[in-house]
Amino acid sequence: MDTAKYKTATKAFRGRWIDYIHGLQNSICAGLEAADGKARFAEEEWSRAEGRGGGGITRIIANGNVFEKGGVNTSVVYGHVTDKMRNHLKMDGAKWFACGLSLVLHPVNPFVPTVHANWRYFELYDDQDNVADRWFGGGSDLTPYYLFEEDAIHFHRTLKEAIDPFGDQLYNAYKKQCDNYFVNHHRNDERRGIGGVFYDHLRPENDEAAENLFRFQQANGNSFLQAYVPIVDKRKDSPYNAEHKHWQEIRRGRYVEFNLIHDRGTIFGLKTNGRTESILMSLPPTVRFEYNYQPAPGSEEDKLWQACLHPKEWI
Repeated sequence: MDTAKYKTATKAFRGRWIDYIHGLQNSICAGLEAADGKARFAEEEWSRAEGRGGGGITRIIANGNVFEKGGVNTSVVYGHVTDKMRNHLKMDGAKWFACGLSLVLHPVNPFVPTVHANWRYFELYDDQDNVADRWFGGGSDLTPYYLFEEDAIHFHRTLKEAIDPFGDQLYNAYKKQCDNYFVNHHRNDERRGIGGVFYDHLRPENDEAAENLFRFQQANGNSFLQAYVPIVDKRKDSPYNAEHKHWQEIRRGRYVEFNLIHDRGTIFGLKTNGRTESILMSLPPTVRFEYNYQPAPGSEEDKLWQACLHPKEWI
């Protein structure tokens, strides 16, 4: 492995990242509590068992005015690269470190979209504890149950405005990656939602590039509340009925399928003996799996379904 390009004092660098992630958790939770108006996050600190390194802070919100279930979790974990990780995750190294924030919010009202986001940093070390590889990854995506184009435009535009200062072609590239990642391939390439941005393995070539990627991640994380909360405020009081909830639970089933079958973050957490409760907090509280369910052609449900089958340029 070529370790020459990794000369940053990584402990200081990753320490700053840890501080940022914990601060971001605080600000996002405060903003979501204000939007809900009733529920508050319950916090649990945890440590990895059996001598594995690190731990995290799990914050869960439930039974609110807006949020039926959600979590905003941080983790700072590290350990030895196991044979399972080498085989399943294709990791070539001796030790690893990872820190990030992951959130998922499932609303009560079917007209408020589910949202997911995460921002993470990873380091891989050789046998002499030299940094052999490191990268950033993350993104944010929206999973509506009913399609309001103005909401989709607002969400995507906010993400684009956060990213544009770092390269005017990055939004297009990372939107495409998002469209191609959150896909239930076993269901004729049906998307989980209407996308957002997704990127992974953004490797810095030197210290300057590392600092730039750090700022890039901060811009993305700091834009989350602006991207999501105005949509919540607009839709949270919309009247709905049992048919709307039925469709919401059908679509939630698709969300579960993606997370358990395809999602790399879920797979990584389980393969590294992560904390199961925190990993699976992304799953919605109630779902439906109905045989060969098809929305009525031309219905509002079908409009959303077609958007999931055929990704659209929202900006």
